[in-house]
Amino acid sequence: MLTAAQRLRRSSDFAAAVRGGRRAGRGTLVVHLTLPVTSEAVDVAPKPAWGGAEEESAPVSRAGFVVSKAVGPAVVRNKVRRRLRHLVRERLAALPAGSTLVVRALPASADAPYQRLGVDLDAALAAARSGRGRRSR
Repeated sequence: MLTAAQRLRRSSDFAAAVRGGRRAGRGTLVVHLTLPVTSEAVDVAPKPAWGGAEEESAPVSRAGFVVSKAVGPAVVRNKVRRRLRHLVRERLAALPAGSTLVVRALPASADAPYQRLGVDLDAALAAARSGRGRRSR
C-alpha cells in the first residue's frame, strides 16, 4: 500500500497533475507526470489532502489512479487498481522528490497480465520523464 502522504485524494490534485504534467500513453495505460520545479521557481505542487503538520519536511512523490467504468465492472476495476498500485509503489522512489503521478487505466488493462502492465508503466514513465517536445499537427 501507498502511505497516506503518497496518495492523491482530492479532485483538484488530480486536475493539477493532469493539466500541468507531461502525458505519455502506452497500450494499457496513460501516465501524467508532474515533476518538481527548480528551487528558483515557486512551488506549485498540490498539497496533501490531510491537514497534518505543515513542517518543513522533504517533499514526497505522490500517486493517484483513475480506473473508469469503461475498464469493466467493479471487481475488474478494483483488480486493475490493486495491480497498478503495487507496480507504482515499487517505482515511486525512483521519481524525483515532490513528483506527482496520475495513472489512468485504459480498457485494455482489464485483460492485460501483470507483467504487461509493468512493461507499459515503465515505458510510459520513461517517455514522460524524457520530456520530448510536442508533436506538430
